[in-house]
Amino acid sequence: MKNRLLFSLLLAANGLFAQFSIEQVLSSPFPTDLTASTQNNSVAWVFNQEGVRNIWLSDLDDQSSKAITKFDQDDGQTIYNLIFQDKAQRIIFVRGDGPNRRGEIPNPSLRADGTQRMILSVDWDSGDLDTLSTNGAAPLLSPDGAKLAYLRGGQVWFYDFALKNNQQAFTIRGGAGGLRWSPDAQKIAFESSRGDHTFVGIYDLNTRQILYVDPTVDHDGEVAWSPDGSKIAFIRIPNEKSILPFAPRRSALPWAIHVYDLGSKKCKEVWRATEGTGSAYRSISALSQLFWTADQHLVFPYEGEGWTQLYAVPANGGAAKWLTPGAFEIQFVSISPDKKTIYYSSNQGDIDRQHIWKVSATEAPVALTSGLGVEWSPVLSSKGELVCLASSGTVPAHVALVNNKRAKMLAEETMPKDFPSKALKAPKQVIFSASDGMQIHGQLFMPPKVDSKQKYPAILFFHGGSRRQMLMGFHHRGYYHNAFAMNQYLASQGYIVLSVNYRSGIGYGMEFREALNYGARGASEFNDVLGAGLYLKNMDIVDGEKIGLWGGSYGGYLTALGLAKASDLFAAGVDIHGVHDWNVVIKNFVSSYDASTQKEVAELAYQSSPMPYVKDWRSPVLLIHGDDDRNVPFSETVDIVEALRKQGVYHEQLIFPDEVHGFLLHQNWMRAYQATADFFNRMLKDK
Repeated sequence: MKNRLLFSLLLAANGLFAQFSIEQVLSSPFPTDLTASTQNNSVAWVFNQEGVRNIWLSDLDDQSSKAITKFDQDDGQTIYNLIFQDKAQRIIFVRGDGPNRRGEIPNPSLRADGTQRMILSVDWDSGDLDTLSTNGAAPLLSPDGAKLAYLRGGQVWFYDFALKNNQQAFTIRGGAGGLRWSPDAQKIAFESSRGDHTFVGIYDLNTRQILYVDPTVDHDGEVAWSPDGSKIAFIRIPNEKSILPFAPRRSALPWAIHVYDLGSKKCKEVWRATEGTGSAYRSISALSQLFWTADQHLVFPYEGEGWTQLYAVPANGGAAKWLTPGAFEIQFVSISPDKKTIYYSSNQGDIDRQHIWKVSATEAPVALTSGLGVEWSPVLSSKGELVCLASSGTVPAHVALVNNKRAKMLAEETMPKDFPSKALKAPKQVIFSASDGMQIHGQLFMPPKVDSKQKYPAILFFHGGSRRQMLMGFHHRGYYHNAFAMNQYLASQGYIVLSVNYRSGIGYGMEFREALNYGARGASEFNDVLGAGLYLKNMDIVDGEKIGLWGGSYGGYLTALGLAKASDLFAAGVDIHGVHDWNVVIKNFVSSYDASTQKEVAELAYQSSPMPYVKDWRSPVLLIHGDDDRNVPFSETVDIVEALRKQGVYHEQLIFPDEVHGFLLHQNWMRAYQATADFFNRMLKDK
């Protein structure tokens, strides 16, 4: 607090724009993994407050909330996969991230003894911790509460609560995943991934036999059990080995939904996507991609009309019903405990926000939230109360109890007293033309007080992904929640900031997401970079000689592309773990990719990258990267620095040893953003 106060006083004394610090605007606890108890009227979630992650529990009867774990360090150890163990009054969870390809667990805090990924449980009254497994992931509690299934080394393991021991459940070829208990807890369905095909299997705990369901050369998965446990439904996707990432894919060999009857041992296709639009499978953010309802329907995502929507088909087959018609997209989806109602978030009628809706196979959609906020991750409590995560343009993400379209913040006491909500200005929605005429959405952040006679420096921001959409409020992903806060801070410093929802992102339909010639097939998003830069330059209050750009991952790629191909327009940039040669990054995602055997594809991918245009790069750049990045290889920054050195381009580096792609340490976010602000101040304001 003393440091924050001193910082504010110094800014006031120097007559600068800022009314708050980066530390303040990044201080709010960020909620994730919201989950509801099926027996107690309570919800739990994870709070990440300045890197310190803990589980919180809220009793909805009296709306009291408390932390039930007591971790107190910014140590980079994530917490996720929360499971209510109601009978024992405990919550099961995973702490720590998974290994990289060399088997190394993330250790950004540089602990000499290393780190582990463990499955733990905590007593929600005493806070006592039990270790269930020192090496495990994806836990799933059996319906009777007797066993915990989880993954370890590509195999399925059980933890027996009565015996308090771990044992491998069974042995399979391939890598296991997608665990689903049968309603009677006597069987467990799983996926067995074998590279170019994937089987759905069922393990019977009584007979100790494995059955592979209708095995084919396709990829089967996303199992849903019928409520009585007599059948399973699953998604079948044909294998197509020539498909590479970061290239438009508007159609595919059509996917289908199959139902297997355990009694008759017969498998039936109950629905198939049509050829063309929607034939390439598109998922939603949910614990399951298939929902088997109490009235014997299968609810699933499909974009047959060009938008990610919900459909329902009778479980025994028939015509599919379009549940959520319209030109909008659905993202976060859950089902009520009684399996009668689907709850979801969508941007219906509010394209740059998300709100909560409900629908069923027999009833039309109903809006449950609306207004200037953003709401996502809906869950229903055991008493039917709706809880979600929410934010706005000036209020950071929080847990909210929804009643009559009003969202009341839970655990309000956790919001820091000096969080600068009153000093923030909600961004404005803007729509501008890319250099090729495509209409692009963005959020415009303005300084606190704008003098129409003054010329301001300006900055573009590009999100990562590219399958992302920045919203008119604090984002639902921690990475972009931080980025939204940073854009607010830059605006408070006297910059005009435009956050760009460039083509190949989500939220605006399949054709926008699968934009022609995007990414490694032509970099058509560069038209959006140019259009955004010209939009700012043409603003009367923008100094056209002082336009910068920044972004991370895919946003780092567009930052580098802008600097390499348009240094006359962009005066400086901050490139955070960006892509510089698509051929390197494609191989990181598809290990079998060999550029030497696909010369035409590889040449286009290279020409769609920043690297071949370094000869024209003149503007200064700050490069930020963690060297345990599992998404964008660290070599991408190593190689671009070599190229910049040979060209004599001014550059600075900020490197985080043992840090991953989405920084695990809060202190590294702080260092990255402080360095970003300082770099822009020196390169733009002091230019």
